[in-house]
Amino acid sequence: MGDRAIRAAALQIEAEVGNLDHNLEMCEREADSAAAAGAEWIVLPEFFSSGVAYRPELAQSAPPPDGAPTQLLRDLARRHGAHVGGSTLVRDRDGHVRNAFLLAGPDGELLGRHDKDLPTMWENALYTGGGDPGRIEADGLVAGVALCWELMRTQTLERLGGRVDVVLSGSGWWSIPPWPPRPLMRWHQERNKQRALRAPAAFAEAVGAPVIHAAHSGSFNCPFPLTGVVYHGHYQGGAMVCSPDGRTLAFRGREEGPGFALAEVVVGRRAAQPAPDRFWLQRRGSVAATLWAVQNIHGRREYRRTHAQQPRSSGSAAEAGSS
Repeated sequence: MGDRAIRAAALQIEAEVGNLDHNLEMCEREADSAAAAGAEWIVLPEFFSSGVAYRPELAQSAPPPDGAPTQLLRDLARRHGAHVGGSTLVRDRDGHVRNAFLLAGPDGELLGRHDKDLPTMWENALYTGGGDPGRIEADGLVAGVALCWELMRTQTLERLGGRVDVVLSGSGWWSIPPWPPRPLMRWHQERNKQRALRAPAAFAEAVGAPVIHAAHSGSFNCPFPLTGVVYHGHYQGGAMVCSPDGRTLAFRGREEGPGFALAEVVVGRRAAQPAPDRFWLQRRGSVAATLWAVQNIHGRREYRRTHAQQPRSSGSAAEAGSS
């Protein structure tokens, strides 16, 4: 199929961590508003039903793949005759929790699923990673999925580059706290903020397809792994629709709160940039690199501990596949 234009909306919500009812209500309200403004494709952020923080209870309370968050996606798609997708923690029948992006078509049926490949830092305490290609056929298009730091990794470019017509994306990217030495940490946080804002557009240019990137705004707190102190921070925000040449066509900053970025964008695959010979597409700062390594190990250990305490049931891992 040749290039064509779609009206795409990337939602920005202000989640309350762990408050399923509040978060689903906000998602529904903002999605309804985006559809009323003409959106044909609506993307909800990563962890749209729960928010994200270092709180193992988020995994313990993860719904099944056909639970309330998935049903909301299907209901919204059917109600508005739109494609609607977003990621939510789900507990599959094998007992494992995964960060699953689910896409529903205009008839309300699920078209496919992508499980985020590598949990980020403390996310490792909440779910285990997936290994699917993250490509979903939808309305004559191939939609790729890249969640948060998947936008930052070379392996994502390798599985999507030149193979998809549009990228559906979302993040739960958090800030670096202003701990001592404060000037240095503020400098790292400014770099972290700018990297979060650049990542969707930079990935669009690299992969050769537009990116619809949903986000969270608002603040949250949780224990900070391995320190005994409480983290007080915020989501970086930045809902946006980006063209394949790296231009931002519509943007909603975190300071603007809940809402959506809406734009008409031409979908269709183009040649991707060559993948660099390194793990990260964008180089990480020293603080993020150190925390990535340490918290990954700790988080995986915590996940194994809590997973061992969960009752087991029989069945296959995934309830819906990616094409």
